[in-house]
Amino acid sequence: MNLRRDVFQAIADPTRRAILLLVASQSMTAGAIAANFDTARPTVSKHLQILTECELLKQEQDGREISYHLNAKKMKAVADFIEPFRQMWDDRFNKLESIMKKYKHK
Repeated sequence: MNLRRDVFQAIADPTRRAILLLVASQSMTAGAIAANFDTARPTVSKHLQILTECELLKQEQDGREISYHLNAKKMKAVADFIEPFRQMWDDRFNKLESIMKKYKHK
């Protein structure tokens, strides 16, 4: 059965978020990524597969080595989707802060 991977389900997992943070600064091989976790390498490989299927990571083959790097375009699309929600919460917190300052002065 071929399941369509959802970007938001992929980034909901803390291990996958940690992987994204690792490869954000530099490309890494699966082995180098797996060395950062206390889980079995096949488990990390499954996370890499999901992130690749969601196009959050891209694979680049150099001989026998496959390195993973962040797909900036896909990450920007996720950030663009989330931005209105972030702005809404910033506005709400700013209003709350304003109300709290008024009560503090009374």
